[in-house]
Amino acid sequence: MKQPSHRARTLTAPDSPCPDEGGPARLLPSGRVSVSSAPSGDPTPVAVNGELDFASGRRVRDQLGEALAASAGGLELDLSGLTFCDCAGLNVLLELRHRALGQGKAVTIQAADPAIVRLLDLVGVQELFSPPQARCAEPRRREPVTLAPPKPGTPPGVDVQHARFPSLLVSEPA
Repeated sequence: MKQPSHRARTLTAPDSPCPDEGGPARLLPSGRVSVSSAPSGDPTPVAVNGELDFASGRRVRDQLGEALAASAGGLELDLSGLTFCDCAGLNVLLELRHRALGQGKAVTIQAADPAIVRLLDLVGVQELFSPPQARCAEPRRREPVTLAPPKPGTPPGVDVQHARFPSLLVSEPA
């Protein structure tokens, strides 16, 4: 019988056997997350702290949805205390933005942990959460891309280029 070349495992404690090996799998505890809002301004400031992942996503989605419904013009997110965000957490943020646009509101990110900034930049959605005036302003002049010379021994006809791109977002502490 042909055996698979890989095995999939759920996120389990190291001493737990795979479920397909007949033993019960114990899921690792998920990170904690908190959402706090101060409906004092427009847009409403909201801070998300902790870990936004698959396990906490539904609860955070509900809390952000309530804050959005209570706001007049939208939400201003402070993600500087958000230490982890997986694809499910990113989806929560994108769904929140979509819901806000449907209500004629906006969702902006005013501060974020560097890891979250990197995630938003890597998937190309950072600009979706920037304030409207930042999107409408004159485009920033970008630094020229610096290309490194090809390494010695590169086969002829192979064009290998390495580039250094400047950071696209500068975050400042509040």
